[in-house]
Amino acid sequence: MSEHSYTLRIACDDQPGIVATVASALASRGANIIESNQFWDRQTNQFFLRIATSTPENVSKAEIELMLNPAVDRFNMKLKIDDLSRRPKIIIMVSKFDHAMLHLLYQIKVGWLDAEVAAIVSNHEDARKIADQESIPFHYWPVNKENKIEQEAKLADLIKETKSELVVLARYMQVLTNDLSSQFYGMIINIHHSFLPSFKGAKPYHQAYERGVKLIGATAHYVTPDLDEGPIIEQETERVSHAMSADDFVATGRDIEARVLARGVKYHLEGRVMLNKNRTVVFTQ
Repeated sequence: MSEHSYTLRIACDDQPGIVATVASALASRGANIIESNQFWDRQTNQFFLRIATSTPENVSKAEIELMLNPAVDRFNMKLKIDDLSRRPKIIIMVSKFDHAMLHLLYQIKVGWLDAEVAAIVSNHEDARKIADQESIPFHYWPVNKENKIEQEAKLADLIKETKSELVVLARYMQVLTNDLSSQFYGMIINIHHSFLPSFKGAKPYHQAYERGVKLIGATAHYVTPDLDEGPIIEQETERVSHAMSADDFVATGRDIEARVLARGVKYHLEGRVMLNKNRTVVFTQ
């Protein structure tokens, strides 16, 4: 018998019977739970539940929503259902450093990331050749103080026109405005050298080298109006030493950035990330 797959994400105040009620409703239509993760935040009393389920082919997303309506009303749930047969669309934004973008494209090519790149957007022409090679629409939108609002309006339109679910800042070296960050909160992921907070500017790894730093790393996070302070999705660090050159620091940092960003994107697209105020609940496998 053919089957259909969905993920359910549920958030509500913690109380008895949530899991049992949801599981019973799914079972009533022949759904099989193939993965289940839950977390109770004791500080806020919020309960988070992610369920991956396989259903008979004739069970639609609308039917699942209908059969869970009594549970939604009873527990005052926030419910989101994703149809896993639909390949999510993403927009990648990049400036001149293309290592994180190339890693994303490779992981999509080999199937580790299940996504369709609807467009590559850049404030430089450097990535056009790569976009053309991959048959991905490329948008060259240079940004300055005078046209920043206009260019961001184009991005907002592109997100809506392509029905993209995520914008990935793969070393896009422009700060988004507060308005755009707020409008698409939870839909834009950025990568930055979070473990070098004292070293700002164009060459943070060179500054870290000069100061003899022993740990470098990167953070993938959601973009908010507070620069580089959005809810964290994924992080990684790696030890470095006095025996390494500044170029070694840069190479190590770029490698970490690419890996961390790809994992953050994967967790988001698989519905494994749930926002918990200024933090995240991330259900890795």
